[in-house]
Amino acid sequence: MLPRFARRNAAILGLALLFLGPVGAAAQDAPSSAPTLAAASSAPSTYTSSDYRLGPGDKIRIIVFGEEALSGQFVVSGNGKVALPLVGDLNAANLTVPQFQDEVMAALRNGYLKEPRVSAEVLTYRPFYILGEVNKPGEYPYSSGLTVLNAVATAGGFTYRAQSKRVFIRHHSETEEKPYELQSETPVAPGDTIRIGERFF
Repeated sequence: MLPRFARRNAAILGLALLFLGPVGAAAQDAPSSAPTLAAASSAPSTYTSSDYRLGPGDKIRIIVFGEEALSGQFVVSGNGKVALPLVGDLNAANLTVPQFQDEVMAALRNGYLKEPRVSAEVLTYRPFYILGEVNKPGEYPYSSGLTVLNAVATAGGFTYRAQSKRVFIRHHSETEEKPYELQSETPVAPGDTIRIGERFF
């Protein structure tokens, strides 16, 4: 037979298990609150002009100081080239503006100018595309600071079937679209393809 103090401790332990048992089981069985779409949990990285990479459709201005005949406005062709006076076609695709500027200086230095000074800037970014549940899907010119909601407004707004909480975006350098939460600050970069999906009733 158990001593009196042992019986008292066992009774206290039993009461504790009686009250704590269901709580522990409930905590163990509770479903995870983690989002099922990790890719849709946050907006894509904010677009900045410093990391922008040139591509077909971009219009750029190149100034060669002291050489007006070599300066002007040029468009990146479908194969990613820019046709410049004297030096001919230079690759611009996937280069940042400073990188392309260095390419131009190197080309001019190769038998044309001793110490060329070159400035380059983007005048018009390549267009973006918006598809799916908007009233006027299609191609539109890009403007600095563009967001998904701005893009939807440009395309005539959502249709009545539109999914307004999630958006699919394929960036110019990517092969597949990804889902993102549709927030007021969700950014759009030049060349992006935006798709507004259909909601389920």
